[in-house]
Amino acid sequence: MPVHAAGVHTVVMVNATARVLWVAATQQKEHPIAKTRWRLRPGESASVRLPKGWGGRIWARTGCEVDGGGRTVCQSGYCADGEKCVQPDPAPTTLAEFALDAWNGLDFYDVSMVDGSNLPMWINVFHTTTKDPVNARGCSAQGCTEPVACPAAMRVTHGGTTVACKNPCTAFDTDETCCRGAWAGRENCVPARWKVDYTQVFKRAEPFAYSYAFDDSATMSCKGACDYRVTFGLSPARR
Repeated sequence: MPVHAAGVHTVVMVNATARVLWVAATQQKEHPIAKTRWRLRPGESASVRLPKGWGGRIWARTGCEVDGGGRTVCQSGYCADGEKCVQPDPAPTTLAEFALDAWNGLDFYDVSMVDGSNLPMWINVFHTTTKDPVNARGCSAQGCTEPVACPAAMRVTHGGTTVACKNPCTAFDTDETCCRGAWAGRENCVPARWKVDYTQVFKRAEPFAYSYAFDDSATMSCKGACDYRVTFGLSPARR
């Protein structure tokens, strides 16, 4: 692992899938980073140094190419900040979210499938005494990183292949699944009360991840000089 630098958090991004990934990170005005985009072949990794106080997201796109106009065109995943890009519509994207040095010496981080999912992902911590809730194989006490069993109505396909899974709101656009109207707010947005709890599609695949906006038990924390590894892929025994 890289040596920790004082005041800086290193995030290692690992492509443990069988395809080329185009990885991106948020460019935050208050805490800028030197590079925000990487192209990782299967088995490759890259690292980024994030300054103290950085908050943002890291994610990956699939099926990308550069068109004749110099625009990045991908089959799944959000465009990166400042990138000449054509974003898929819809663009469900699995996100690694970070709020570094956010409160009382703590970082907060999570895997989010609130915006849907295009890739399996887990996060590990290192260079810290904090106990990692997820092991190096992408497993927590609740389970491992599994494929998303996406219902037909939630699938995003390209050439007949499923490339991403929409969140329930995007797929069904009801007050219930969008947590609006009578279902608005933390107290009313309770997927267990829905006719069908579609958030379980994501929770079964990644028990440690956010499956909907108020799934706050998925927030993880790390105290001290924490560095991170974001792995795109399934738990090894599940490949």
